[in-house]
Amino acid sequence: MSTQTLQEIIKESSNPKLIKKAFEFAETAHQGQKRESGENYIIHPLKVAETLSKMKLDPQTVAAGFLHDVPDDTQKTFQDLEKEFGKEISFLVEGVSKLGKLRYPKNGILAPPIEQRKETPVDLRAENLRKMFFAMAEDLRVILIKLADRLHNMQTLNALPPQIQKRIALETLEIFAPIAERLGMGEMKGNLEDLAFPYLYPKEYQWLQNTVKEKYEERTKYLESVKPVLVEILKKEKIKPIDLHTRAKHYWSLYQKLLRYDMDLEKIYDLVALRIINKDVETCYKTLGIIHKYWKPLPGRIKDYIALPKPNGYRALHTTVFCLDGKITEFQIKTPQMHQEAEYGICAHWAKKERVDLKAGIEKFAWVSQLRDWQKEITKPKEFWEGLKIDFFKNRIFVFTPKGDVIDLPEGACPIDFAYAIHTEIGDHCAGAKINGKLSSLSQSLKNGDVVEIIIDTSKKPSRDWLELTKTSLARSHIKNWFKKESHPENLNRGIKLLDEEFKQIRGIRFQQVPQGKKEELLKTFPYKDLESLITAVGEGEISPNEILKNLFKEKEIFLQRPLSKKSAPRPESKTQGIFLAGQTGIQIRLAKCCLPQSGDEIAAYITQTRGASVHKANCKNLTNAQKKWPLKIIEASWKSPEKMIWQVSLKIKAQDRIGLFSDITSTISSLGINILSLEAESQPKNLPATINAEVEISGLEELDRVFRQLKQVKGIIDVRKV
Repeated sequence: MSTQTLQEIIKESSNPKLIKKAFEFAETAHQGQKRESGENYIIHPLKVAETLSKMKLDPQTVAAGFLHDVPDDTQKTFQDLEKEFGKEISFLVEGVSKLGKLRYPKNGILAPPIEQRKETPVDLRAENLRKMFFAMAEDLRVILIKLADRLHNMQTLNALPPQIQKRIALETLEIFAPIAERLGMGEMKGNLEDLAFPYLYPKEYQWLQNTVKEKYEERTKYLESVKPVLVEILKKEKIKPIDLHTRAKHYWSLYQKLLRYDMDLEKIYDLVALRIINKDVETCYKTLGIIHKYWKPLPGRIKDYIALPKPNGYRALHTTVFCLDGKITEFQIKTPQMHQEAEYGICAHWAKKERVDLKAGIEKFAWVSQLRDWQKEITKPKEFWEGLKIDFFKNRIFVFTPKGDVIDLPEGACPIDFAYAIHTEIGDHCAGAKINGKLSSLSQSLKNGDVVEIIIDTSKKPSRDWLELTKTSLARSHIKNWFKKESHPENLNRGIKLLDEEFKQIRGIRFQQVPQGKKEELLKTFPYKDLESLITAVGEGEISPNEILKNLFKEKEIFLQRPLSKKSAPRPESKTQGIFLAGQTGIQIRLAKCCLPQSGDEIAAYITQTRGASVHKANCKNLTNAQKKWPLKIIEASWKSPEKMIWQVSLKIKAQDRIGLFSDITSTISSLGINILSLEAESQPKNLPATINAEVEISGLEELDRVFRQLKQVKGIIDVRKV
């Protein structure tokens, strides 16, 4: 069975060698291990990889599915994975490992009575955990691997003790199923809910099974008799559907619907529906008209989700009619693409590698609609995944236009993001911004409640720097598209100029001075036929010069590691700065004195009225008591990952001398949380620019880039270089 499954996964993959290598590595690492069910442990990663393969995900994600438990459950480390499989796969596995540490508390949370879900379906603690789940996953593929992992864990849940079964089932129902729904993965959501249902509400599940089993069989048999009649009708009208099949409603979804209809099964018309898959949208609408021509539709039961998709992106035509023998029957009509999207959600776009055609005129976008709108601009799968750093799942801010319209943006967005969120033309010609009536720089981070007015200048064009300032993928894609429209020679020259500036700034050499053989190595990493195409892509904004630099030189080649001077002090970070609070930002954090939690302890936080969040050990008695009295004041918390290596870097800053220049440079660097070791001015003749030498502590190239960008915003600064 396992051999056959592996062969199918290998057959489906575009990189069979990687898949085989990942399986063999995992099999060796898990050798001799058994699951609670008694089966060999390797069966679990194999099932996870199989699910990811069926989602048509890239080979790296499927390989990470095989390897996702290796560092946590075997002697192998993340370093071993990176050595064998590279940074990308190691990063994905590490992300899954981090998410594995986020879970419902073992005690104190019970499944609410099922009837209550009709009135209060949202559990705030669960919502906080969902937010935290998304915030900690830096790559959407990490979440997809975790969903596949949870699916198989739920399928084998019967091997665990009852108390653990309930906790995992509740976690699945409250966290994982809603996450799948937000990603438009209808089949995954339905399966997770149905698997959790019997463990949380066994009596209700048993009642439903006993009540609807015969109904399911009866309806399925009836629809099988409708099929040939429908095929004949469509044939007369010269329509040949690609597929006709029945779809039974998931148990949990059915029970939720019964709660809304006073538990009357006769009012549920979509217990089993007939799906019609047509070649295109036009044929879908024709089929709808033909069905209504032959069978009378039920008033108010025609749903056009193609013209107006559901918030999670679901598209189809639904109609309920009085069918053969007058029986009320639901038909669902969609294209193959719509069917794939409904089954696999966001993964369908990865698999299809095609643009999504949205009807115009939808003004109020839900988050998935915004995501699909962005996908119109991005057709390369690699760019789609890399750009999707969970903009849509991190904390959101709401800002206003001068007319009072609300614009929804990710935290940290700037006025350029705002401008592109309104219209492409406004973004392309954005010359400045007023925030709350005051002129502000385009790099200013927006805050909740800000009123933003964009100053437009038709002669203004997007700047390459905007790609570094913007936070939304939609804005970045529009900026890149603008650069692409320019001619090839202009983009090639711009690419050379940008690379020269980057290399001079960091390495003190021009890009052309890098040995040809070393530059040719770049073509193994980036998908371009020659160096000219690669350099043009830099000019178009497809690739940042920083990415080229990082691929040519390791950080230890760029930053010469030196012992920190006596003047140096460790970058200040209190213990509380190393703590994540679920879905919360800007809250003062303190460690509870009653239990004094240390890094690595399981923790949770209690929100006080006046003193911010008090962080306790998860098993602290005071926290347990507070949880009983004020459950909504308890939120999830976790420790951040340890800091990276710190490098000592020398900078040379040239600027027009003025009063306050030193102060502005110091405050700009300090505002980024960077430690300044020294800051000294060279003596220069009055007619020459001032030269300032700075010694700072940097965690890597990305942080150094931020320093350069922010310093260049300071009035009077001409140039900033690493010495």
